Amino acid sequence: MLPSDVLRPQAAGSQSGAGAFQEPSGLYTFSQQVDSWVVRAAKPVSYEIRFTDDVLNPARTDLLEAGGNGVSTAAGVRRFVVVDANVDLLHGDRIRAYFDHHGVQHHLCVVPADESVKSFDTAARIVEEIDDFGIARRHEPVIVIGGGVLMDIVGLVSSLYRRGTPFVRVPTTLIGLVDAGVGAKTGVNFNGHKNRLGTYFPADLTLLDRCFLNTLDRRHISNGLAEILKIALIKDEGLFQILERHGALLLEEKFQGLSSTGELAGAETLRRAIHGMLEELQPNLWEAKLERVVDYGHTFSPTVEMRALPELLHGEAVCVDMALTTVLAQHRGMVSETDRDRVLATMRALELPSFDDLLTGEILADALQDTVRHRDGQQRLPLPVGIGRATFVNDVTAQELAHAVADLRSLQHERARR
Repeated sequence: MLPSDVLRPQAAGSQSGAGAFQEPSGLYTFSQQVDSWVVRAAKPVSYEIRFTDDVLNPARTDLLEAGGNGVSTAAGVRRFVVVDANVDLLHGDRIRAYFDHHGVQHHLCVVPADESVKSFDTAARIVEEIDDFGIARRHEPVIVIGGGVLMDIVGLVSSLYRRGTPFVRVPTTLIGLVDAGVGAKTGVNFNGHKNRLGTYFPADLTLLDRCFLNTLDRRHISNGLAEILKIALIKDEGLFQILERHGALLLEEKFQGLSSTGELAGAETLRRAIHGMLEELQPNLWEAKLERVVDYGHTFSPTVEMRALPELLHGEAVCVDMALTTVLAQHRGMVSETDRDRVLATMRALELPSFDDLLTGEILADALQDTVRHRDGQQRLPLPVGIGRATFVNDVTAQELAHAVADLRSLQHERARR
């Protein structure tokens, strides 16, 4: 029961209206006219993203870190580990050997993870396995080892399980390393819409290990390069120049540093892409501000990606969106024809698509309508200004989009004839 002096208006409290008094600490407001309280609370958020080499090497203890509470090696320590099915085929034996070496009781929950199973059903299945295994709420974080899809699902599970259980991310794809693995958003697809259900719940720790990229096929390296290109186009011209000059080499070497140029370009590309993303996310982690330059390439792509499943990967759909909006920006005089051609040429060098037959008037209208709802009634559409800067517009029309699509299609046909 609250002390009586807390419930009574206090002379020391600041009056905030007729018959209303604010408690000095600012915790709540008391009204004599109506029994009502306003509770104000803030939760500090801090999470770490760290590069590490060969995270599955038993000599390393990174994976034993307990949700920011230090390395846990006490007897009886346990870990619930969610692993992508493909990762399990390639690295499952090493994952099990790692925990066995450290005497950690563990359970591997193996999930085939792609957009088609990014659902609440998959999340519920993971919750059932967590319940069967049993984990302590605070010092036994869930570990997820996989790509962006799986990290999004496990992030949602962790945010909901007992109303919040810490988790650790180990991205195994390039798109996970530079995009899905560094932010706070979680989610699953629902009712045919991408990430319709989700939360904001960052992992306490994300371990970035380039070694995993060596087992990816070229298409999935390209897929991640699309999100790196996004950062370059809207805020880092220097990063674009690296991709323009060395993107094909990075694709070939899979960021493994097989040459001195590849090592330097790869390390700088990852550092700049991650830093650029975090620079935008940190001051707006909960998206209180809906004008976000990192939404570039994400206006039309969510709808196009879901309609195209399984034909387009996430980064590929984003790249198609960026190609379209680059042409749109060129039509508005914001991007020169020369820079437009540089952007499209770099997309080709990264083996990314810049056009898709799903760019129809109907689909683009549906996509824009859904995006406007998502952005609270306005387009808030990021468009590039030259290379390395961006602005927001709210007045894109169906006619403009049709013109941009026609021009983009024509550019594709021109290129094919050469």
